Amino acid sequence: MGERFVSEVISPVVSTCDTSRMAIGEPGLPREFLWRDRTLRIAEVLRTWRETGKCRHGSPERYVRKHWFEVITTANDIMNIYFERQSHRGKKGDRWWLFSIREAEEERKEDSFHP
Repeated sequence: MGERFVSEVISPVVSTCDTSRMAIGEPGLPREFLWRDRTLRIAEVLRTWRETGKCRHGSPERYVRKHWFEVITTANDIMNIYFERQSHRGKKGDRWWLFSIREAEEERKEDSFHP
């Protein structure tokens, strides 16, 4: 089945945030999130990237809109999550999102099937 689109808010466990990147204006990636009554624990960051966009007031400058993280969890799920620089649709606090997930169980099923 592969990667599954989710696009749902996730809640960071603030006490687990990596504050070292915050000094340079990046979000402090939490090592734990809450999603659908589950605790997601990040084991490793596979890659990061930024999404930029034009200034909304006519200036030729570009601004970072989202910080993306591809992570692997302690359950071996691979997730794409992002942090929005501005809250989504004016909702305070909704800044971390689970974009997609590739669950480890699906990978094992695919690997075990050999015709």
